[in-house]
Amino acid sequence: MKITIDHVHVVEVGPRDGLQNEKVVIPTEAKIDYITALADAGLRTIEAGAFVSPKWVPQMADTAEVYRNIPKDPGVDYPVLVPNMKGLDRAIETGVKSISIFTAASDTFNKRNINMSIDESFANYAPVAARARAEGMRVRGYVSTAFGCPYEGDVAPEKVLEVSARLLDLGCYEVSVGDTIGVGTPVQVQGVIGMLLQVIPASKLAMHFHDTRGTALANTLAALEMGIATFDASSGGLGGCPYAPGASGNMATEDLVYMLEKMGIDTAVDLNLLVAASQIIAPYLDHPLPGRYLQACTRAAAPVASTTATVQ
Repeated sequence: MKITIDHVHVVEVGPRDGLQNEKVVIPTEAKIDYITALADAGLRTIEAGAFVSPKWVPQMADTAEVYRNIPKDPGVDYPVLVPNMKGLDRAIETGVKSISIFTAASDTFNKRNINMSIDESFANYAPVAARARAEGMRVRGYVSTAFGCPYEGDVAPEKVLEVSARLLDLGCYEVSVGDTIGVGTPVQVQGVIGMLLQVIPASKLAMHFHDTRGTALANTLAALEMGIATFDASSGGLGGCPYAPGASGNMATEDLVYMLEKMGIDTAVDLNLLVAASQIIAPYLDHPLPGRYLQACTRAAAPVASTTATVQ
C-alpha cells in the first residue's frame, strides 16, 4: 500500500444525511447543539440541513431555524442541500453561503428519489446552480448510486464519469461520489476512481461511502491510494436512505478519524470532542448509534459489574 496523502478533509454529513431518515423528531435546539459541537471538534465542513419538502423529509423542516441559530465559526462551511429553485430561495432568505445539489448515476434511483430522470435533474439544476453562483454561493454536487443501484444493479463507471463531469460543468467546486447502498469493494472503487481521474483532477473529487456491508474503511483506503483526500462521513454512523432499501448508515466519522490518525494522516479533528458531539444527539434517537469507535468508547466508560467467584 502506497499512500502519499498527509491530510484528509472530512465533510461531516450527520446533521443532514445522517438525521434525514430518522423516524423520531429531533428537537431544533438539540440539532443546534450538535452542529456547534461538531465545529468545536475541528470539522471544517458540516452539512447543516436541507431545504426540501417537509412532507417528504419532515426531519429537515426546521433547517432555516437551525441554520440561523448556529454560532457561525468563520472557519467553517455550513452547506445545505437544495432540490430546486424554491429551495434555493429559502436558502438565500436564510443567509446560506454554500449549497449542495444531487443527482444519481442511475435513472431509476433518481426517479424514486427526486421524481426526475438524470437529464431532467440537470435541466432543473442548471438555473439553480447559476443563480447560486451569481449570489456568491459555493455549490457542491452529489452523485448517488455510483457503485451500484438498488433497482438497476451494476452501474457503469462511464455513467459515473458522465454525471460527475456534468455537475462540474454546472459550476460545482467538488463532486461527492456516493456508494449509496454500500455495495462497493476496494477493487471496484479504484476502477471507478481511475475512470474519473482520466478527466477530473483528484482535488475536485470526494468519496461518500456507506458501511452497509462493512467495507467503508477498506474503500477509503483504496481511494486514498488513488490520491483522493476528501471524504464524507457521519458522526456515530448516522444515516441511511429512504429510497435505497437495506442501506445502513454512512461511514462513521469517528471510525474514519481514528484510522487516519493511526496512519499518521492529519484531519484536524479532535476525537474526544467528536465523540462528545455524537453523544449529544444519541439520546434523542430510538436506536443506538452504530459507529464502532463510539461503541468502544461507550463500553470503556461503562462501570464493570463486580462478580464473586466460588471455587469448588
